Amino acid sequence: MQAVRDGERWMVRLDDGQDLFESLAAFAEKESIGAGAVLFGIGMFRKAAFGYWDGQKYVPHEIEVPHEVIALHGTIARADGRPSVHLHAAVAGPDHRLVGGHLLRATVGILQEVVVTVFPGRTFGRPLVESVGLRMLDLEPGSNV
Repeated sequence: MQAVRDGERWMVRLDDGQDLFESLAAFAEKESIGAGAVLFGIGMFRKAAFGYWDGQKYVPHEIEVPHEVIALHGTIARADGRPSVHLHAAVAGPDHRLVGGHLLRATVGILQEVVVTVFPGRTFGRPLVESVGLRMLDLEPGSNV
């Protein structure tokens, strides 16, 4: 992995075989990022799993062959004292058809180029909202709003 910073933006390059979520969480931990947004990402996934929320659970869709990443975006927050990365993506396979949705997991194929912006002095939370059954982004953790 390589990462360079310019103000509040980071350009991050992940390498072949890296776990996307583990790598971005490790990057956020190392750089003390408590609040961020993944603005975009391009590259390739060796394999990935997407989820569609059916109102009660994520219904998974596995991708077992390499796909080009057309779009990648999301948020970085903190949950249970650790970085929490929430991503959505769209990918295209050898047949040029798009598949996308909530990204459950992904392994980088060749490389992944990701732009992250940070919100200095802030920490976003991601508490479990029992009534919905999901961890939801909290922009003001600890506030009564």
